[in-house]
Amino acid sequence: MVIILMIATVNTQAKPKTATEKATFGMGCFWCTEAIFQQLKGVKKVESGYSGGTVANPTYEDVGSGQTGHAEVIQVTYDPAVISYKDLLEVFWKMHDATTLNRQGADVGTQYRSVIFYSNADQKALAEKYKKELNDQNAFGKPVVTQIAALKNFYKAEDYHQNYYKLNGSKPYCRIVIKPKMDKLEKIFKEKLKQ
Repeated sequence: MVIILMIATVNTQAKPKTATEKATFGMGCFWCTEAIFQQLKGVKKVESGYSGGTVANPTYEDVGSGQTGHAEVIQVTYDPAVISYKDLLEVFWKMHDATTLNRQGADVGTQYRSVIFYSNADQKALAEKYKKELNDQNAFGKPVVTQIAALKNFYKAEDYHQNYYKLNGSKPYCRIVIKPKMDKLEKIFKEKLKQ
């Protein structure tokens, strides 16, 4: 009995639990955003959902009406020992157009706005610093209009929105809209991608 307990203790010590953190981003359609962040090393989970609005437990139809104030977002659970919040911000800024207000490609409306919902003071400071640097350098030739706001609620989207690209990669939307983003991700961030 003592030996078993000692082995259990050794196993627990040999595999320390890794603390994870969460980041919440909106950069247009959450199907696209989810597919991008799922590919990054250190990302444990990505959930599509809604944030930033005034209605509790909104549906896709509610958010799509543009009347709830929510944005389509993803919530990323990540291991900061593998990928930093700053790295996630770099992917965020480079993988969508942060200079268009309430629009990404053909998706138009406040639900498609560029937004960072921060969970703590460090995330807020990093996001604001990065945005200021991009604007000071005129990095995109136009001002960055990304909203930076405190995360109040995250509502997970309906099941059929989760893992959308992985489950529907052959559908026209995925081939025409998401696949080019995935190609861009591989070109720019190859060293940060899972195998």
